[in-house]
Amino acid sequence: MQERFIFILLFIPLMIQCQTDLGTLTYQCSVPNFLYENSGMEMEIGQNQIYMINDSGNANSVYAIDATTGEMKREITISNAQNKDWEDLTLVEGDLFVGDFGNNKNYRKDLVIYWISDINSYQNVQNTAFAKTISFSFEDQSKYPPKKKKRNFDVEAFIAKDDALYLFTRNRSSKFDGTVKCYKLLIKEGKQLAKLVGSYSFCDDWPSCQITSADYHPASNTIALLSYNKVWLLNNFKGDNFFMGQITTYHLGHNSQKEALCFKDAHTLYLGEESKKNVGGAVYNLQLKQ
Repeated sequence: MQERFIFILLFIPLMIQCQTDLGTLTYQCSVPNFLYENSGMEMEIGQNQIYMINDSGNANSVYAIDATTGEMKREITISNAQNKDWEDLTLVEGDLFVGDFGNNKNYRKDLVIYWISDINSYQNVQNTAFAKTISFSFEDQSKYPPKKKKRNFDVEAFIAKDDALYLFTRNRSSKFDGTVKCYKLLIKEGKQLAKLVGSYSFCDDWPSCQITSADYHPASNTIALLSYNKVWLLNNFKGDNFFMGQITTYHLGHNSQKEALCFKDAHTLYLGEESKKNVGGAVYNLQLKQ
C-alpha cells in the first residue's frame, strides 16, 4: 500500500503539469504535420473548409483543410509562384489572394500578391493554378533596408474589402512603439505603389503587439487583427478609416506563435499557430461577444 501511495503522489503533479490552459480559446482541430509553419488561413462563410499556407521556404501550395477534422481535402499548387515568404490569405467573391510579402529585415524589392481566380473550380485532390500577380512597393519607403528604428515595412496581414486590398504592417523597429501602418492596393494586375491610408498604436509590448494576421467580415463590416496573445476587432468605421471606429481588444490568455486567423461567421474566429518541436500546430476557436 505504501508504494502505491507514493506512486499516486508522484503521478498527480505530472498530470497537472501536462494540462494546457487555453484561456479564452477552445481547441478546434490539429492540422497535418506538413502545415507546421501555418502562416495564413481563410474560409468562405458557410463552408466547413479552411484554406491554409505555409511560411517561407515551403511548397508554393494552398491547402484546403476540413475545419472539423483537420484532414487535407485539396492541394492547389501555384505554378508561377515561389514561396519566398508567404504570410497571409484573403478571399473575396471566390478569388483567393496569397501574400508573399514577409519582409523581416525590410529590404525586399520583390513583394508580390498571387491572385487565384475562382478558387472553387479546383476540385481535384491535386490541382495546379496559374495566378495573376500584383507586385508593389511602399510609397514611403526609399531605403532597402531603412535604418533599424524605421523598419515598419514587414507585412504579415491583409484583407480584401470592396475593390481593394489593405495591408497591415508587423512593426520591426528597434524603437518599437506598436505602430501599425495600413496600406491600400487596388485589386488590379500589375505593379503598384501601396498607398498609406492610416496608422495606429494598439500597444507597445513586443511581441504582444505585433500584427501577424487579419481578416474581414463583410456583413458586419468588421476587421480582426491577430497577435501572439491578443485579437483586436475594428468596426463602426467609415470607408477605410479603420482606426477611427470602435476598437475592441480580446486578451486570449494563451501565448503561442499564432500567425493565422479567419472568420467562421460574425461571432466566431478560427486562430492558427505554428508548431515547434511537435508543440503547437493547432487551430483554435474564439467566440466573440454579441
